[in-house]
This record gives sequence, C-alpha cells and structure tokens, in this order.
Amino acid sequence: MSLNVNILLCLFLCAEVTGIQSLEQVPWLPCMLVDERVKFNDEGHAETEYQHRDAGLQFGHPGDSALNPNTITFLVTGSKVDMRKYIEGAVVEHQLQCEIRRYSTEGIQMRWPGLGAQEHDIWFTCTLRHTDGLFVITSFLRHTPATPTPGQANYHHWAAIADRETLTTSTVMLVLTRSPSVRVGLVKQQSLHCQFDVDHKAADLTVEWRLQRRGERTTLFSHSSRSGQTEGDGVTLKGIGRGDASLTLPLTKQSSEGTYICSVSVPPLFGSHDIALHIMEPPRVSLNVDSTISLVDRGEQKVVCEAEGYYPLDVEMEWFREPSGGGGGLLPEKLDTVLYSSHRHHRDGTYSLSAFFLLHASLHDSGSKYFCRVSHSSLHMPIRKSFTLIVTEFGSWNFVLWLIFGFGFILVMVAILCVMLPRLSSARKANQRKPY
Repeated sequence: MSLNVNILLCLFLCAEVTGIQSLEQVPWLPCMLVDERVKFNDEGHAETEYQHRDAGLQFGHPGDSALNPNTITFLVTGSKVDMRKYIEGAVVEHQLQCEIRRYSTEGIQMRWPGLGAQEHDIWFTCTLRHTDGLFVITSFLRHTPATPTPGQANYHHWAAIADRETLTTSTVMLVLTRSPSVRVGLVKQQSLHCQFDVDHKAADLTVEWRLQRRGERTTLFSHSSRSGQTEGDGVTLKGIGRGDASLTLPLTKQSSEGTYICSVSVPPLFGSHDIALHIMEPPRVSLNVDSTISLVDRGEQKVVCEAEGYYPLDVEMEWFREPSGGGGGLLPEKLDTVLYSSHRHHRDGTYSLSAFFLLHASLHDSGSKYFCRVSHSSLHMPIRKSFTLIVTEFGSWNFVLWLIFGFGFILVMVAILCVMLPRLSSARKANQRKPY
C-alpha cells in the first residue's frame, strides 16, 4: 500500500479532526521505515543499501490487531514515555513526518534497566518532524523478539521484517528540540531548546552540548550523573533533573554562528539533535534625497541608496525607474548606470554598502518614480525606498518666477545697504568730532 493510502487511512482514523490538538488521542500515524541491507563488495568493504518501506505507528496495548494489516505496524504500547504528549499546539496531519530506522548499540550489549526489558532486545528510532521546523522528536523503541537473534543485533545481520509484520514495542527514551533552526540578531540573548525523557530514573545519564563551526568542534557543557562532574555552563542542573537540557548562550556575536549539538546518553542508547544557529541582521535602508526631487531640464543630481548594519555579507541592491502613470502596465526598468561602493565592515561585525547613480533630468522623465530595492537573507521580502522626479522646463514660468524672486531679493538687499551705509558713516564722523 502506498504512503498516500496510509495518509488517507490516518485521516479516516482521525475523522472530524482538522488539526491535531493532541496526538494522545490519535491511534495511528503513517510512517516510513528506512530499512538497511549491508553487502560486502569484492574488496571486502561493507556497502549499505537503504530500502524505504511503508509502515505505521500504532498506539495501543499488547495483542491489539493492526489497524492497517496491509503494512508493517510498529505497535507502541503503554510506557512512562509517550512521544505524543510532547507535540504541543495544533498540528495538521500533513505537517508531521514520521521516519523509523533500525538502531545499533555499537557493541554495547546490556539489558535496559526498564521494566520488561531483555538482554536480546532490538532497537529502533522513530523521528517525528514538523515540516515547518517547529520541532524534531526522536524516540527509542525497544522490541523483544519472540526468537532471540543469534549474536548481537547490528547492521551486519539485522533480523528480517516481513511486509505485514506487527512489532510490539515500547518507548523507553526520547530526545527533542523545539528550535532545530534558529535565526537571531547580534548582541541578543538566545536559548537553544533540548529536552529528554527516560522511562526510569537514570543512574548513568550524560548530557553534552557541543559547537561545530568551520570544521572545529568545541565542548560547551557536559554533565555526568554517575560521576557528578559538570564542565561548562549554560545548562542548569535543576533543569536536567526535570528533563530540560536547554542551553542559554551568552550575548550573540559573529562567532556564535554554527551548529549546536545536544546529546543525551543513557547506555546503551545515545540520542542527539543538531540545532543550526544563524546570525541575521536586517539592513537599514535610506536615500540621500526626499520623497520628491525637483530639477530643471538637463539638471543633474547624485542619488545614493544606503544599506547599513546588515549581516551576513551577501546583499543585493538595485535601482529601478517607473515611468509616469505606470508606463501603461510596463515593468519597471532596471537602471544599468548604477555604481557601488566597496563593502564597509564595522566593529560590531555588520556591513554597509552604497548604490548610487547620477540622475540626468529630462522633461519626458517628469513624474517618474525611482526606487531602490534591497534584498537580504534576513528579510522575508525586499525593502523599497523611492522618490518621484519633477522636471521643469528651463524657460518655464516657474523658472522665470524664481529668477524674478532672486533679482528682487538682490535689489532689496542693495537698497537696504544704500540707506544704511550713509547713516553709519555719519555716526562714525560724529563720534570722531567729540572732544576727549
């Protein structure tokens, strides 16, 4: 059965539910089992083939019949850890991606401390991912096979799973984040969410945060419940005690950008999530002119568009002209005479750039609108700043009026000087005739 049919089945089972307010009431979810098959080539090297198989995640009790008997069913039975209760808010069905994979304990063979566990248990991970990036939840499913698998269950010899098989499992541990990707500005306080849950009081719990940046990996925080040793800061021990391993960062700067890895280990299980942190500062855009420019025919003026304080470096600045009256539906014309300054790097790590051109006024351009468009990765849509050009004819009445006003002002100033200068001269001579 195809995955689309599985989704329709889920919609049927969740009838009357347009948005999942709480997954705790949902009995079945369509999933994709990413199965593995290992082959050895002629040189003796292992090569892994991945097979995508339709599956379903069914919540119920041991012995329940499969709600969809035509596909692989992972029957998740009651446990202290329930992945469904960690999905908060309304979630539409198609926004939830479910993927199941086999899990190898990488040579660690031990009985899980939880109730009902056996030494020959096999493991799977189930990842629920919101398509809009609101959360990622990875749960560890424990399955006790009816017949123990000879040797250790790992990628070299996985137990085969039939197409319509039902595997009874229980969730023993999960790790989740509600911030799989973060965009934040400079000099900001930021918390990276990481949460976990275990079905028993973990005597051997290790929590660790690492930063991977430009090929280097740095440990920011680590805590071991067995040894009681803690290194680094940003995570509270009280928070860890209640399953909260969120990391609070210092005020952000350029070097804060990178991939943060939250890992939780309870042997033989190890779960982690990568959180990508991107530093983003939107540009401040301004023009060196007002919203209207008045020039005479054949006049010139330098017009500058300034984008300041943005990060990262990549920015796109363009100038366009819209003819008067919209140009009969024509698209704005991109100016090809624009020049650019070099990028200016500021002390706070941000950048600035100028885009300018020399505006040559002509009468047929009067009423045209010019706008600067700035695009940047921090913006959902480009910023536009514009002005309107008004051009007057060199011999027009407006220009004549300006000439009359200018000459009139000069004549008035000359008249005032002609009246005042003789008086000042007379006053000076009178002062000189006074006896001391």
